[in-house]
Amino acid sequence: MPFAPRQRFQWLLRTRSLALGERTLIMGILNVTPDSFSDGGRFYDAASAPERATAHALHMLEHGADILDIGGESTRPNATPITADEEQQRVLPAIEAILRERPDAVLSIDTFHSSTARAAINAGAEIVNDVSGLLWDRDMATTCAELLPGAVLMHARGTPQHWNELPPLTSEEILPLVEMGLRESVAIATNAGLARERIVLDPGVGFGKKGDENYTLLARLEDLKKFELPLLVGLSRKGFLGRTIAQLPIHKGTMPDAPLRRSASTAGNVAAVLAGAHIVRVHDAQDAAEACSIADAILLHA
Repeated sequence: MPFAPRQRFQWLLRTRSLALGERTLIMGILNVTPDSFSDGGRFYDAASAPERATAHALHMLEHGADILDIGGESTRPNATPITADEEQQRVLPAIEAILRERPDAVLSIDTFHSSTARAAINAGAEIVNDVSGLLWDRDMATTCAELLPGAVLMHARGTPQHWNELPPLTSEEILPLVEMGLRESVAIATNAGLARERIVLDPGVGFGKKGDENYTLLARLEDLKKFELPLLVGLSRKGFLGRTIAQLPIHKGTMPDAPLRRSASTAGNVAAVLAGAHIVRVHDAQDAAEACSIADAILLHA
């Protein structure tokens, strides 16, 4: 079956717009947390002195990132919840410092707290990336409709504190579950007054989907084109990739630590782009930019 040309969109943000579909956009991950699964603690000093976070942000922008996604609360399994105030103490200094250095940078705030979204937008963020798809804070939809950022609506099955307890899904259950959740999120957004031109959908790889369930989701990603909205995929360094490559003789059954899953992440990103993803959310910006440029070239000839 030949690859299908990717749908094209103009994504409206707070003060500008981004063309989606001409090439894959790279969203670089900046976690200012002590406990994120891959890089927790590396940039946590951003809460008081954001030099390390700013330096890493600039590095990602110089090495292929089009967007920076800044998060202050970990959503790894069994993560300890924090207050919105604590989250803001972590992310706002980073946002302000990055924009001082790069006023043109496109920043996204990774939060499900409406008060944090508001504070980040007022500080200059262009996008709200809500892993709950507007479901965990019912004020988020009205906040976005009022302030008009771009919005990434992600599907999450349950919450991080309960993911390990969730029963497995059959391959036939996965896509209908994700579609139902995304449909609900889009309805909440549009009913609040947020235009569809501001919405990007994320199927939520790893967010309540276990192991091979994520491969089913990726294999059927094209089914989500029915929404006629842009797609973002975030699979960078996730555990299901590590469990797969652990079976290779080179790893001898031992799951590689998160930073050693770069090649596996690259393979997943290319597969996602060829299936229709417009944006990939990554830790390793240059790896993703180079690999996705090859996938883009294939799609241009589809």
